[in-house]
Amino acid sequence: MHAESVVAMKHVKAKVCLVGEIGVGKTSLVRRFVTDTFDDKYIPTIGTKISKKSVEVDWRGKPTMLDMTVWDIMGEKGFRTLLKDSYFHGAQGVLAVCDMTRPDSLFDLNNWVNVAIKQAGDVPFCFVGNKSDLREKIAIEEGELAKLSMVHEAPYYIASAKTGENVDAAFIALSKQVVEHNSGGRK
Repeated sequence: MHAESVVAMKHVKAKVCLVGEIGVGKTSLVRRFVTDTFDDKYIPTIGTKISKKSVEVDWRGKPTMLDMTVWDIMGEKGFRTLLKDSYFHGAQGVLAVCDMTRPDSLFDLNNWVNVAIKQAGDVPFCFVGNKSDLREKIAIEEGELAKLSMVHEAPYYIASAKTGENVDAAFIALSKQVVEHNSGGRK
């Protein structure tokens, strides 16, 4: 891409929130997407962590930079209630994450999605089944995740923050949905 086209390119902004239980890999997915790195050390998110990344999308028929503000929330159940209003305020998309080795994380994801819909309204979702690299420990069948995504009319990806498999694809799919969803009214 030439420098002139970057300068002339329109920028739009979007807030994207991640939801899912503690330890499903939300922070690792964000780190992989934003900095293309992975760290095996588990450090739980305290409160909310905000990261930024720009991706090129098609906005009203023209190449545009979508400046994504990615909000990563602590997965503790009690925290869900505490910060839900401020966390989802202004959200334009949600990445819903489960751990493919923990069936309970898929079950709990439906609760997270319901909270997100109640707080953020009709925003695009993308589902991610993380930790696909742990093949011998997989306990969720792809069909189960597909069924949940079908109910919410949203795409899903089987991904690995560790290897990078489908991480960018999931965030890019969500960014395209955000742009399509907002193409009628926002500039």
